Amino acid sequence: DRKMLTNISTVLRTCVQRNVCTSYFIKAILTFTCQGTAAVASARTYADFTQQASFEIKKCDVHKLDESPATEVVMTREEGLKYYRTMQTIRRMELKADQLYKQKIIRGFCHLYDGQEACAVGIEAGINLSDHLITAYRAHGYTLTRGGTVREIMAELTGRRGGIAKGKGGSMHMYTKNFYGGNGIVGAQVPLGAGVALACKIQGNNELCVSLYGDGAANQGQIFEAYNMAALWKLPAIFICENNKYGMGTSVERSSASTDYYKRGDYIPGLRVDGMDLLCVREATKFAADHCRAGKGPILMELQTYRYHGHSMSDPGVSYRTRDEIQEVRSKSDPISMLKDRMLSNNMASVDELKEIDVSVRKEIEDAAQFATTDPEPPLEELCSHIFHNEPPMEVRGVNIWSKLKSSS
Repeated sequence: DRKMLTNISTVLRTCVQRNVCTSYFIKAILTFTCQGTAAVASARTYADFTQQASFEIKKCDVHKLDESPATEVVMTREEGLKYYRTMQTIRRMELKADQLYKQKIIRGFCHLYDGQEACAVGIEAGINLSDHLITAYRAHGYTLTRGGTVREIMAELTGRRGGIAKGKGGSMHMYTKNFYGGNGIVGAQVPLGAGVALACKIQGNNELCVSLYGDGAANQGQIFEAYNMAALWKLPAIFICENNKYGMGTSVERSSASTDYYKRGDYIPGLRVDGMDLLCVREATKFAADHCRAGKGPILMELQTYRYHGHSMSDPGVSYRTRDEIQEVRSKSDPISMLKDRMLSNNMASVDELKEIDVSVRKEIEDAAQFATTDPEPPLEELCSHIFHNEPPMEVRGVNIWSKLKSSS
């Protein structure tokens, strides 16, 4: 008993010296009483987590810029845990989508985002939810970071009424507030994004638009037309090329005479960023956003990233690259492992705490998958609804001139 009181006294002095809140002390005492000195040590370790840390990150390559994003950055424990949960959610959601597709529960086109999680989460950390974003058809991750739920995304993939587009959009066409999809036509989202940026400028609301496209779409003519207009009108537009090394099954070296995608804007400044490092993406996006909000016009970013799956579910992804190549990227550059290692090595989290997040995420995914396979499909009478927003009901012609369908907003 005397030994127990001595240990309790030691914990109390430590809490006072380190300005640790009373709740930690109470927790330590209770834990000690139940399980002994080892548990007290564990509680003290929890109280001693580093609340923020500085990290050295890779320097960006720049084009037509006198400055570049910071290479020493700060991340708080709260931010790190949030980033970790979001990236794990995207990863697990995509793996579940892969499973449901192979079971023929998800049908049609489906492009998975696993491997590229640092891009979506890093970009979102560098802008505001009031800013605008538009992307191509690899859109599940962005739907989540823009405010969609796993439940809504999974139900959309299975074409159910509870989906984020009411089961009518599927994998390539998901939308939330200030998020304009999910677009199926290669490169077509970029001039649309320039139009959204034009609206931001006209409204004078200090907002901007991020337009994303892949290395395969980077050779599309309409992208260069969007560059030209954005530069002429000094639009608050961030054009981002997610370079995952392969456009469908064609390597960038075989498809592009110049693979310096960040220089493609010519007269538009550009950044080349390590797209597997969330902190690199975050800092580069903040830098680009500040550039736009200062009225300097558009800026380009190239995120060097990698997708683990094939281009789409019809592509096994190993006919134009080796399994060893994929495994090497997984082992050396995985964005989730990189963040996890940083947090553990800087005492910003414990292994058990991150495991708890993993378990929680898996449960969320399983619950969403259960909903996505049991929720009813939208009824046939709603086929033509939601064509227009906030319009009175109207009739829409069916497949022939004498069949009429009803449409409501």
